[in-house]
Amino acid sequence: MTQAEALAILKIGKNVFLTGEPGSGKTHTVNAYISYLRSCGIEPSITASTGIAATHIGGMTIHSWSGIGIKKMLSRTELKEICERDRVARRILETNVLIIDEISMLDAATLQLVDKVCRTIRKKEQSFGGMQVVFVGDFFQLPPVSREGEAPPLYAFLSETWTWAEPLVCYLSEHHRQEEKQFLSLLRNVRTGYVTSSDKDQLLKCCQKTEAATDVPKLFPHNANVDAINTTELKKLSGESHDFVMTHEGPPALVEQLIRGCLSPDRLQLKKGAKVMFTKNDFLQGYVNGTLGDVIDFSKETGFPIVRTRSGRIIKVNPVMWAMKDGERTLASFTQLPLRLAWAITVHKSQGMSLDAAYVDLSRAFTYGQGYVAISRVRSLDGLYLGGLNDRALQVDPEILCQDTVFHRQSDETENFFTSFSENELKKIQEQFVESCGGNLLGQGMSLKKKKPKKIKESTCEQTLVLLRKGMHIMDAAKERGRTTGTILKHLEELQALGHLPVKELMHLYTREAYAIREIHEAFDLIGHEKLKLVYDRLGGSFAYDTIRLARLFYKKG
Repeated sequence: MTQAEALAILKIGKNVFLTGEPGSGKTHTVNAYISYLRSCGIEPSITASTGIAATHIGGMTIHSWSGIGIKKMLSRTELKEICERDRVARRILETNVLIIDEISMLDAATLQLVDKVCRTIRKKEQSFGGMQVVFVGDFFQLPPVSREGEAPPLYAFLSETWTWAEPLVCYLSEHHRQEEKQFLSLLRNVRTGYVTSSDKDQLLKCCQKTEAATDVPKLFPHNANVDAINTTELKKLSGESHDFVMTHEGPPALVEQLIRGCLSPDRLQLKKGAKVMFTKNDFLQGYVNGTLGDVIDFSKETGFPIVRTRSGRIIKVNPVMWAMKDGERTLASFTQLPLRLAWAITVHKSQGMSLDAAYVDLSRAFTYGQGYVAISRVRSLDGLYLGGLNDRALQVDPEILCQDTVFHRQSDETENFFTSFSENELKKIQEQFVESCGGNLLGQGMSLKKKKPKKIKESTCEQTLVLLRKGMHIMDAAKERGRTTGTILKHLEELQALGHLPVKELMHLYTREAYAIREIHEAFDLIGHEKLKLVYDRLGGSFAYDTIRLARLFYKKG
């Protein structure tokens, strides 16, 4: 199934399980759906099974969102206490769409508790009290973990809650991380449990070239290896040490949870020459979570590091804010440099990253999925350096192998069913769902009834414009408003569509990215500006999609 097909299915409002191989575009698709909902005046609840995953998608953990915390069981008294919390009750009552990312790491018992809380607060016996639930993830990746002394947890799809939810399965088939056919074949064989002799030969070659892995991040299953390597390598560097300490705001319990999910440490020690990895996405600044580089100096004005990325881009790094949000409201936040030492990282913390190259030592792999996750972080076989494999490293859970066949079949059934609808029929279903959530589709080129756009929708764009007119950059406006840079760009695009964007007053945005914008405009002249993917490919991926969107704001069409 393509991303476009999955997005169309998400829009009808049914529960969905969005899955696919690493790099198939799960995050991109769910982000597109989030943007669509917001453009319709619907604010989804964005959650994830772990703190790390929650920071990637700009949400909060499902445990905090639902109020259950670390509990696996709830007594009647505990359930009543949760339901009486105004903040939790209001959040759940106001939610029309709930997104749960990295569903593979959420155990069945926890999912059932979330469902129970939702049904109790909403006073509806429908799954999750009648809201749309979107499960996102890949069960071939890291499984749920149990605390010491607990029984092994069950996968979420084995819960009664999953059965009651009856999610439509959307199994994405496109590949955007790896394009090398040989590598894709190897990964697919690992995923299906049929590693061939040819695959083993390829992996052996990756083991034999490890001496060349002198300038790449190292991935290990255990924290001890990672901490030891990073500490040792930093000590080898001469020169002054610079310390950067995290600052935070909000209730201690929420701050602690937020910090646990962040790849940047509480105290970051850097020296000139340190290998670093960016831990957050900032497309306009030219880095994403996983971008690698070296500290080449420290700013004389601010004292913050200057990093040269592997592509040669020079970035003056400034502190950024991580936040746990409940809709528009910030519950807790902290500020730190979006960096971590990158001589080594754990496989767990690499999940969701795309790396040009990595040294992967799986000689102490201890759970299903670790080897698959680690190897699939890398874009090509040339960039994979294997330090070792044990018997567990390339194993996948037999239970998941069986279930994956079911998911594929269910995805085919979903796809076949929806091809029976005409485009107009599908649009009508999508309109009805948006209307049932209190939103409108006027911004999407569709009409429900002739009613005015919500005033809040107009005012939020104007609020963004006020900040930018003051000379703020998009990144700063996003931080000020507690939004993503993508949302700020969306506001500008909507204003432009209405003819309300004063481009001449925003030339400071052009000046900051002038070189990139001129090059992107040349591509627009050749192939048009409507399909950003064509422009992105034409430029060889040199510029992020948000930079291309910014350039389009200043493009004189025709």
